Amino acid sequence: MAETLRDRAALEFALTLRRRWADTLYPRLRAEYDAAAASAPLHRPEDVATRVHALPSYGGFAWLERGAQKMLWRAVMNALSPAGEARRPAGDPPDVVAGPATLELDPELRLPEWYTAWDIHVQPGGVWSSRLAARVYEVGAKLVMLGDNDDYKFHRLFVETAIPRREYRRIVDLGCGFGKSTWPLKKAHPQAEVIGIDLAAPCLELAASRASAQGLAIRFRQADAASTGLETGSADLVTSTMLIHELPLDALAATLREAARVCAPGAALRILDFQSTGDPVRDLAMREHGARNNEPFMPPMMAADTARLAEAAGFRNARWTAFDERSVGRLPDLAWPARSEWHFPWAVLEAQRDR
Repeated sequence: MAETLRDRAALEFALTLRRRWADTLYPRLRAEYDAAAASAPLHRPEDVATRVHALPSYGGFAWLERGAQKMLWRAVMNALSPAGEARRPAGDPPDVVAGPATLELDPELRLPEWYTAWDIHVQPGGVWSSRLAARVYEVGAKLVMLGDNDDYKFHRLFVETAIPRREYRRIVDLGCGFGKSTWPLKKAHPQAEVIGIDLAAPCLELAASRASAQGLAIRFRQADAASTGLETGSADLVTSTMLIHELPLDALAATLREAARVCAPGAALRILDFQSTGDPVRDLAMREHGARNNEPFMPPMMAADTARLAEAAGFRNARWTAFDERSVGRLPDLAWPARSEWHFPWAVLEAQRDR
């Protein structure tokens, strides 16, 4: 992707900053907190926050999280722009998708204000704004995971370890973006009709193009996850990855109700996202990550009882289990392995539709 030495150097610099933030600054911050807590342990989140904010490493830790993210997007945009990436706005006629994937765009769809009001992930303009933005997001989605997701391993592990092994007629992937979560579903279940739903037309165009290049007959549809337009009781599996922490709580509840509506009796719900760990420092860092990464709905989602919301929507046996993105995938309960470096507390919300 990076055609010049300058582009490659800028990308590597931003990635190195992110690595040192995760494997050096966070452990140092944690060690400072543990030393202070040894003689005076704290329990209330607000007291933990006050102490963490006073630690010597906190200022650099907080600044670098957002600063390195901004540097990364700038480096990706600079690397892609000279390569002739289209800057046409969303709403232009879509590129022809040659291959088995299909694309259904809705020119009348109005994007929700909560979706367009933020540059989510600090990506300038948001993923919905242009074809260049979708391409930048595609590249950035690999880089922000520090090389651990170059082949979309997270999504493959999710499909391999968290999805019940059975036959499916229709699978619906909510918030599919440029398709990285949808392709593994079709590869694992080639006999199923697989539908990817997203608000962003440029991402869906890219998703359909990439799926066709892989020979994957996936149906990509522009719609709100809370109002898919799909038939009631038509899906045997509804999934999402990294979606619900980007939804306001009312939209999250509506999305769960819509998932229940399109699910057939006995269908499965599987959502890969984040949960609180019970570790006061890590949980504080996750709450503040929402502000530093322009994801304002993450803290309310993590504080909410999303399993109860799923039950209220019409699912049963809703519960969260931990997820280790390195190699294991889904874990049997909500307990993560001990790790010193910063990492996201991945978890899977699993439930079934009432019969």
